[in-house]
Amino acid sequence: MSTQGRTVPGQDSGPDVRVRRATQEDLDAVAGIESRARRGTDRDQLVLALTDPERIVLVATVDDEVVGWGKTHWWSYADGLAPAGHYLGGVTVDPGSRRGGVGRALTRACMDWVAERAGFVCCVVNATNVASLALHEGAGFREVARAASFHTIRFTGGSGVLLRAELGAGRS
Repeated sequence: MSTQGRTVPGQDSGPDVRVRRATQEDLDAVAGIESRARRGTDRDQLVLALTDPERIVLVATVDDEVVGWGKTHWWSYADGLAPAGHYLGGVTVDPGSRRGGVGRALTRACMDWVAERAGFVCCVVNATNVASLALHEGAGFREVARAASFHTIRFTGGSGVLLRAELGAGRS
């Protein structure tokens, strides 16, 4: 399924959320969302991800305003219980647009993109991030393992949760 122009209705009669591939022109909006969410992203790495055929970077818009973004990663090797394959690389929703279906729409669109390429997708979530765990459980993810790190993702002072969702008719 293509993510171009995909519309996902918002929760509670909220506005429509549109998900599309990110472009270079979206980078300032993404940086603004990261700043307002008190997070950060490496702009150079994001630029590389935009052109990597093994990854996708998406933005969600409401009324043509970028209100969230998400990406995938590709790991070519296994790391203990964390298999090689496609991983959701995180979603950030502008604080003023949370709880309206934006995160769910971005997660689903990333999963749809991976489903065209593979039979499963994984993600790693901080064990204390209850909202993200609930979002992923609602999207069909199941816990595989908990550890202080998976691949290059380290959880200082805590643990991470490796999640996996079966995608059906893709290649595994």
